[in-house]
Amino acid sequence: MVNVEHDFHMAEGEGDWSYSKNSRRQEIVIRETKPIIRSAIIEVYTALLPKTMVIVDLGCSSGPNTLLFISDVIRVIADQCKTSEGDPVELQFFLNDLPGNDFNELFRALEKFKKSNIADQPGHAPPFYYVSGLPESYYNRLFPRQSVHLFHSSYCLHWRSQVPKGIDASRETYLNEDNIYITNTTTPDEVKQFQEQFHKDFSLFLKLRHEELVYGGKMVLVFLGRKDEDVYNGDLNQLFGLVARSLQSLVLKGLVEKAKLESFHLPVYGPSVAEVKEVVMQSKIFNMDQITLFEANWDPFDDSEGCDVHDSTRSSLNVAKCIRSVLKSLIVSYFGEAILDALFVEFRCLVAKHLEEEKTKFAVIATSLKKI
Repeated sequence: MVNVEHDFHMAEGEGDWSYSKNSRRQEIVIRETKPIIRSAIIEVYTALLPKTMVIVDLGCSSGPNTLLFISDVIRVIADQCKTSEGDPVELQFFLNDLPGNDFNELFRALEKFKKSNIADQPGHAPPFYYVSGLPESYYNRLFPRQSVHLFHSSYCLHWRSQVPKGIDASRETYLNEDNIYITNTTTPDEVKQFQEQFHKDFSLFLKLRHEELVYGGKMVLVFLGRKDEDVYNGDLNQLFGLVARSLQSLVLKGLVEKAKLESFHLPVYGPSVAEVKEVVMQSKIFNMDQITLFEANWDPFDDSEGCDVHDSTRSSLNVAKCIRSVLKSLIVSYFGEAILDALFVEFRCLVAKHLEEEKTKFAVIATSLKKI
């Protein structure tokens, strides 16, 4: 069974297959949701006027996108401070991810960022800010009560705390044989277990963050979901279905044991907007100020809005690099590193064929919540 807290992290370093070099899609999503983030920062700052504003990036990873978020916060607060009287606010950032995250790479990039940030602010100094790392699962308590003003999380909350326990138990009958996520052959009982795990995890997440937020504090959460209420028609189903087919090909070639594949599931679930709203409403501890869904191409370098893929060969390589940078740690911990290259050669071929027939997109859910 996959051990999420121990095994899961994005691909380290700055090489061609690293998360740092293959997280452009996540960068675009942060830029796309900038108005929501900006609105939350301004609302919290102007309403509470804290002397020290505590901001947390949950699931920060090790690429450049966390620094993009920090930069946006500093810029917004600097603009607000121009018109406010009294002592300027100081900012305390906490960068959170699982212990396996490449925090060394992140803080090396942070040193470069600090120098460039000062250089980019001619005419006035940015607010003083301090940055700390926090290696821990966000499905645990992270902070003292009422100590955080703003939580931000981008491209993380579709990941579950664990694979549903009942999934592995039901594998004795192989009802969802060779699949690693929900497909058309997944039984209703197994689908229910994925849904219940989402409900359990997201409810716990809200409860924990409610305890840590000051009254009037906010969260901006951005994660992958699905457009369709039909759980069998989720956007992640197709993507991870191609990963499963790639693993099946390696079974046929004798590179992966069939029993090993049959016991492997991804700890993920892409909810619908209605499912997200339901959990928030049932919690009765947050107001949902905003929720929206937008789409993003599988290929992180394809910014076109049409329905055609102009170069499926190039797009399939971009998709393969992106997904490999995300799934590498889980694949290696379960199947070993020896299959990585062969797996993603198979995956790239399947993605190319898929994109020749259909330009599939991710469904991205963004929501802004306020503690009540």
